[in-house]
Amino acid sequence: MKTTLRGLSRRSFIRSSAAFGLATGAAGLKSPAFAQSDLPDVQSVLDRISVEGYVREDYRKLYSMSGEPLWDPAKDWIRTVDWEKVRSELAGTTVRFAIGAADQESAAEGLKPFEELSGIKVELVPIPDDSIYDKAIAEFISGNASFDALQFFSAWLGDFAAPGFLAPLDEFAAKWNLPLDDFYDTYRLNYGYVNGQLVGIPFDCDIQMVHLRKSVMEKVLGGPIDRVTSVPTYDELIRITAEANKLGGGVAGLGMLGARGFWSTYTWEHIAAQAGMMLFDDQWNPTLNTDAGMKGMETVLALSKNAIEGVAGAGWGENRAAWLGGQVAANISWQDSGTQAMRPDQSQIVDDFITIYEPRIDGGVFAPPNIAGSTSVVTSTSQNKEGAFLMLAFLTTSSIMAMNEANANGVAPGYRSVLSNEKLRSVSQPMEVWANSLEHAWCSPRLPGMFEMKQALGNEINRAITGQITAKEALDNGQAAWVSIMQKNGFKDGKGPIEYAAVAPGLYVGAGRALPF
Repeated sequence: MKTTLRGLSRRSFIRSSAAFGLATGAAGLKSPAFAQSDLPDVQSVLDRISVEGYVREDYRKLYSMSGEPLWDPAKDWIRTVDWEKVRSELAGTTVRFAIGAADQESAAEGLKPFEELSGIKVELVPIPDDSIYDKAIAEFISGNASFDALQFFSAWLGDFAAPGFLAPLDEFAAKWNLPLDDFYDTYRLNYGYVNGQLVGIPFDCDIQMVHLRKSVMEKVLGGPIDRVTSVPTYDELIRITAEANKLGGGVAGLGMLGARGFWSTYTWEHIAAQAGMMLFDDQWNPTLNTDAGMKGMETVLALSKNAIEGVAGAGWGENRAAWLGGQVAANISWQDSGTQAMRPDQSQIVDDFITIYEPRIDGGVFAPPNIAGSTSVVTSTSQNKEGAFLMLAFLTTSSIMAMNEANANGVAPGYRSVLSNEKLRSVSQPMEVWANSLEHAWCSPRLPGMFEMKQALGNEINRAITGQITAKEALDNGQAAWVSIMQKNGFKDGKGPIEYAAVAPGLYVGAGRALPF
């Protein structure tokens, strides 16, 4: 799942398998708890951060994982950073790390190797899962946050960064050689930078994709499914999901997110992006009700006619259950719908699905959508910014992120060196299409008020899905709400707290790039 409203996350939903995808930040003062002389040998700790130590045994057996790295050791930060230097400068300090209360125990377990490698003590600051945003904002406004680092839903990045609540990380990234160039551009630009300054390290790096059930869609298509040519357009997806509905057997044609709030916005953004939709012009005027936006709405409404019963109430959890339970023939969701569908303990459709390249729209672009995800930050009031940065770098390092993917816990890696690993691709069926698609990703900007804006628009789109208003009314109402919310957050006369030129390169990274097929 993607992180949801007020902190409910996929990691809470599938907590038992999320041993290393749970972390957040923290900070602190000198303490004698970890004297450098008492710390274990660095290599012995690194050796334990391995496939055998981190990936579930049943998954290792299922895919015959030999223990070879699922990442590139030459680009894995924890294996290239100078831990002796870290210890000499920071051993004995403390980092206070804010975390959803339900994840406190597993996060503490996952941070033990970091404490051993660095000599930095991590204290967890639990926050109720349903109030992370409100609690964080309140503490930021107080000017004396009780934590030094935080991992959160990336749509909130503008809310936290624009007022100056987050510490700049460029100096630490340069000093400790964080491999920012290994991140795909869409994650580095959208989850890391605000107004040209590095304030976050990408954590959960998502992309939305289209998945098909082979046993159903091969009947409709008349043969094996080709990832590129079988469903080249959304018009074809509309046609085949309608045909799949006629086959019966308790399987609906399509699963998609149609619930109120940001869920419906995600689906509309996903499809409208293929029509060339951009959310704003260069003066920060919302551009929802354009031809591209309307094409997206018309396609959403056409698809909804073929969707599973209850689609108007479907968020991530409902969509995931229907897909993995074999109740839909096609699914518009995230990449983890493919990875998790491979796991017998999670899925009833193992070996009966395929992830395809994004269908296109005539006159549009190939723009697979980077929607949702999360990022990791250090607070501007932290007393141990460098220690907090190092902890976040550890938690987001490529080896741990690769093993999150092998565990199919939904915490997605955003590194080129990970998504190109052939061993990992053998345990994550979507990965080749996923990796190629990221070079063309579309993303919405992380603005102050962006989450509220997506909530407001999604409520209107949901009303259109349920037949209460027209597609045009939904976009007109959403646009009016966006203008009001943006004015409240300081956007006026083409200017705002975040410069358009600073975010523009990340909104669509595919311009001028050759298609991957």
